Amino acid sequence: MKKSIKLITLFVVFQISALSTFAQDKAQQIEQLLAKYNEYGQFNGSALVAVNGKVIFKKGFGLANMEWDVPNQPDTKFRLGSISKQFTAFLIVKLAEEGKLKLDVPITSYLPDYPKENGGKITIHHLLTHTSGIPNYTSAPNFFKDKARNPYTPEEFVKTFSSLPLEFTPGEKFNYSNSGYFLLGYIIEKISGKTYEQYLQEIIFTPLKMVNSGYDHSDVILKNRAAGYEKQGKKIVNAAYLDMSIPYAAGSLYSTVEDLYLWDQALYTNKLLSEKSIESLYKPYIKAWGGFYGYGWSTYEAPNGQNSKLNIIEHGGGINGFNTVISRIPADKNLVVLLNNTGGTVLGEMNTAIRAILYNQPFDQPKKSLALDLLDIYNEKGAATGTETYKKLKNDPTYAIKEGDMNRVGYQLLQNGKKKEAIEVFKINVETFPKSGNAFDSLGEAYLADGDKKLAIANYKKSVELDPSNENGKKVLDELSKSKTK
Repeated sequence: MKKSIKLITLFVVFQISALSTFAQDKAQQIEQLLAKYNEYGQFNGSALVAVNGKVIFKKGFGLANMEWDVPNQPDTKFRLGSISKQFTAFLIVKLAEEGKLKLDVPITSYLPDYPKENGGKITIHHLLTHTSGIPNYTSAPNFFKDKARNPYTPEEFVKTFSSLPLEFTPGEKFNYSNSGYFLLGYIIEKISGKTYEQYLQEIIFTPLKMVNSGYDHSDVILKNRAAGYEKQGKKIVNAAYLDMSIPYAAGSLYSTVEDLYLWDQALYTNKLLSEKSIESLYKPYIKAWGGFYGYGWSTYEAPNGQNSKLNIIEHGGGINGFNTVISRIPADKNLVVLLNNTGGTVLGEMNTAIRAILYNQPFDQPKKSLALDLLDIYNEKGAATGTETYKKLKNDPTYAIKEGDMNRVGYQLLQNGKKKEAIEVFKINVETFPKSGNAFDSLGEAYLADGDKKLAIANYKKSVELDPSNENGKKVLDELSKSKTK
């Protein structure tokens, strides 16, 4: 008897030791990976990775404040952008579970002042799944110039888009809309009798002890808050000011990687919501982004070796100065959280590499982003020299052409009035990513800015063909065809 107890004890000790070695090995690989991305100017933020519900890695990279050389840490607070949507969706489903609202009735049941012509056709389910047809307010022309810096009450801001014509019949298709999630926040206020911020604190953050999370306000002194920056090629600048009443329930929250781990863990329990209600958050309601969209979460299958697939539940976020992702694999209780404070970067690429490390799969090593080097050359030396440099460097194995980076560089050139240079950069993107509707859309926009309507139409058409959900592209094509017939 004693012998078998001793053997069991030895086996348990061996198992713990093996798990510890596994965690240390994975953590080391993840650290090396993210350190390289940091070295290449592609990650400046905090990361946390959990395996089977246990944190195996958490660390800050780069600086939370570049003016004071304050390093990023696991408790640094970052603006989340659209990761906020999963909290808004959770609150709505909670209200539905309590019988305080229904997801399948028109939104005018809860917002009697909303124009009935549209509001009578749109349900809360449509808002949650981005299938309402309400135009996305952040995509409006001159939005950042005209509205982004001004404070609004929820009621005032809803009026800026509530009378706009719908882009399609509600429920017909997916088109990402911050307007829908803004409305959900307003509905939460109407039903709960509290502000969105108060209700969020009371229902989620306080019970889960997420003491480093909340609704961000620019005027509040907030300890350990990361400053937001943007990259202009290799140069870094302070991000443009954004009044936080604007993103509201679609994107105004801040958190830390540690608090988002607490959130992830709570989603495996029935502490705040029944199992059935939690499952409703991840249901594949509508096709989107190569997978499906649930309520505030996207879901998709990722390959894991030859015959195996992983079910992923995740969401990203982007807001002035910040880029974020939370990615969950519920079958193994694995979690990756990446929060970055230098604007848009390749978090998807990093997340895929970390997942490959966890599952012993091959992955691409980090490479320098060619776009970051090209911006200064196109800016200072013109289109011909920029394209010549691109041709020299494109076969250099230390560089990679990254679609998002090239796109951002193209828009920076457009903003600087360098239209010909922007066209060259966008052309590189469509040649490299011929199946990207977004790349063709950007090239179309650059040709339009340069006055070449014929090539603008050709590229917008290609964009809509590749991405049928590109409502903005359809709108531009419609306007261009009308202007041709006049």
